[in-house]
Amino acid sequence: MAAESVPVEQLNEAPPKSWLTESILVTLFCCLPFGIVGIVNAAKVESRFYAKDYDGAFKASEEAKKWTTLGFWVGIVVGIIYLVVVIFAAVVRNH
Repeated sequence: MAAESVPVEQLNEAPPKSWLTESILVTLFCCLPFGIVGIVNAAKVESRFYAKDYDGAFKASEEAKKWTTLGFWVGIVVGIIYLVVVIFAAVVRNH
């Protein structure tokens, strides 16, 4: 969501979603590098918002979402590939 499309009254209410919790979980359970980038961007959201840098806050939120989502899916794909390789190796070893 771009800052230009956000009504001024919404800007005064609360900062955009920071994605901090999700970024931390992705870092711990899925994909460390992408999760760290998500955490760095998530940490910028509220500080920029309260410094009246609304564009920066919304951009940081969008970046945090992008990297957190990317890290989640990369972690899922790598996990599935790992599981397939382990199952394949077990089947080959037993034959």
